Amino acid sequence: MSVLVNAGQAQPIPLWRQLQQVARMTHAVMGGQSLTALLETVPANLRPGVQALSFHALRHWGAARAVRVLLAAKAPSAAVDALLCSALSLLLDTERPLYPEHTVVSQTVEAARREHKWQRQAGFINACLRRFVRERGDLMAEIAVNPVASWNHPQWWIDQIQADHPEHMATLLNMAQHAPPMTLRVNLNTSDVSTTLARLQAQGLNGRTVGVCGIELDRPVPVSQLPGFAQGEVSVQDAAAQIAAPLLLGERTHEPLRVLDACAAPGGKTGHLLEWAPQAQVLALDVDAQRAQKIEQNLQRLKVHAQVRAADAAEPDSWWDGQLFDAIMLDAPCSASGIVRRHPDVRWLRRASDIPKLAALQAKLLDVLWPLLKPGGRMVYCTCSVFKAEGQDNVQAFLKRNTQAVLLPSPGHLIPGQAPQGLPVGDNQLGEHDGFYYALLQKPAP
Repeated sequence: MSVLVNAGQAQPIPLWRQLQQVARMTHAVMGGQSLTALLETVPANLRPGVQALSFHALRHWGAARAVRVLLAAKAPSAAVDALLCSALSLLLDTERPLYPEHTVVSQTVEAARREHKWQRQAGFINACLRRFVRERGDLMAEIAVNPVASWNHPQWWIDQIQADHPEHMATLLNMAQHAPPMTLRVNLNTSDVSTTLARLQAQGLNGRTVGVCGIELDRPVPVSQLPGFAQGEVSVQDAAAQIAAPLLLGERTHEPLRVLDACAAPGGKTGHLLEWAPQAQVLALDVDAQRAQKIEQNLQRLKVHAQVRAADAAEPDSWWDGQLFDAIMLDAPCSASGIVRRHPDVRWLRRASDIPKLAALQAKLLDVLWPLLKPGGRMVYCTCSVFKAEGQDNVQAFLKRNTQAVLLPSPGHLIPGQAPQGLPVGDNQLGEHDGFYYALLQKPAP
């Protein structure tokens, strides 16, 4: 019996148990639920393996679903379909298989047999998987003309990337199929990059410097293995996200600035703002009370303080005291299309109709928060999106509505793996960063 052994676990876990949970995860995702929240319901001993297999399945869902349609034009129940497609995702890659073919087939059938609601479909699953193994070449050739199967993204998403970034389309869609690197942010108030890198290397954790204060590790590890993490000396933050605080604050790092972090959870950028400008008075908001608590937890680890409130940034009457801000960070809610390789469920959860709705919310936040900025103050508008509707197009529309606003040199749309434009980062480029959009806006002084 094939097993999947989790780190630090005494007893190996049979693959069929993992597959049962993966089927439940993928079934729920296709029903509109977030994988991040779903994984929290999985027993702790199963969670690492279930997450890895769920990520793999969702990164190959387009091809797996297309193959299933050829194997069985009439879909089985949604739950059984999820189990079958999850198994097919493991059989697609013959060059770097996670398990031998016979193991995937036998353990998937076992998963069905041990689940009362799926037992009657065990024979059907067995027949489909064995047929795929026999006819792999012909079946894969048949789905090769299907863009959803080839790129493993919904058709509308492929079309949008093609329209927005035709020269980077293949890069964006291909990179979403691979796990991202683990990147650290060094707290320059307590250490420096070279010293931190040496400490990591002493523990067998090799990496390279990226950006101003980042280290990209060769392999991800639990945060408990990071020297200085518990003490707030390092944080986990993508290199693209590390641009935000320095871009907003510029050289004003020793002033008691009044700063608003408008959509702050889970607090990565809030902490970086306070590391970059320790004297700043930061108000951090998030509309979700539970996520606001995560801001507090992150700040406690970093040993910095901000005023944290659970409030809707789009409704200042409920939280603003009437005093203007020197700087505003608007990391607006978005499609998360730039971080899809970290959250492979996003591509299947989003709908084309979501993008204009999100863009409208972002535009509202820009318009509502702009009057709260002092003359001469600066605002960073950013989204972890590569869609222009949530970045370039939104900012250009804002500038037309606010003709006195000034767009300062800004990175614009960051494409994963590409060096940023409009922002000097020295010799240390950003490495394998996420997709992002940045605009630095300034309100003219009187």
